[in-house]
Amino acid sequence: MHEPHWIDLPGVVNMRDVGGLPTESGDVVRFRRLLRSDNLQDLPAASVAALLEEFRLSDVIDLRTHVEVAKEGDGPLRATAVRHHHHSLYREDSDESGIPAAERALPWEKDEAEAGVDRERRNGHHPSHEEFWSEHYLSYLSARPDSVLAALHAVAASEGAAIVHCAAGKDRTGTIVGLALKIVGVPDELVIADFAASAQKVAAILERLRARPAYADNLRHKTVAQQSPTTDTMRMLLGALQARHGGVHGWLASQGWTATDTERMRRKLLG
Repeated sequence: MHEPHWIDLPGVVNMRDVGGLPTESGDVVRFRRLLRSDNLQDLPAASVAALLEEFRLSDVIDLRTHVEVAKEGDGPLRATAVRHHHHSLYREDSDESGIPAAERALPWEKDEAEAGVDRERRNGHHPSHEEFWSEHYLSYLSARPDSVLAALHAVAASEGAAIVHCAAGKDRTGTIVGLALKIVGVPDELVIADFAASAQKVAAILERLRARPAYADNLRHKTVAQQSPTTDTMRMLLGALQARHGGVHGWLASQGWTATDTERMRRKLLG
């Protein structure tokens, strides 16, 4: 049974270390190599110091959109020597409209509205919670494969611990971390369990983000159940990648990921 290794630091509610997960070849993901987290905006000085000194943090992979960064700011780790890699997973997240990012809606608000229209067109058929979210995660891969690969390359190239984060640390973060774990051979069921562990923190995540300027309006009427990741969501995502691309490695290869890249990730997480 998978037991998440939570990192209890003031300023975050969904940070954990994915170390300890075994692979199909008998290796084990090492601790303090890959961390995953919710928004890092509220980290106090003591938490920043702990990440730098105890975890030897070297890289932050920020999956937030330009809109979120504009509304929330860069966060306290920007004032350190930690390398930052910003890779939005939304195609519409650009400056082409000419509207300043801080004045634009969150990109997924448009997705949610379109999903509602699509349900009406299908004569009231409502996709399940798991169907909706797994397709949403697949849209990251289809819309921004450049960002997906760049985020994975940043993890593999990091010298110390790398943190992957978004706002809640469950959807975008869960997708990228899940891919990284599959690259090094962690079995599906453990990838699924790690992904679903964020459900334990959703109530605290919602409470935290509802106090933030970028997310308050969007989350006002959303429930814990609506926002909770489930095992079936990641299982459906992995199943879709298997059916459409021959698995995670097949999709990655179609985007230019190489055996050398895989070996680099293995050295990073397992070496």
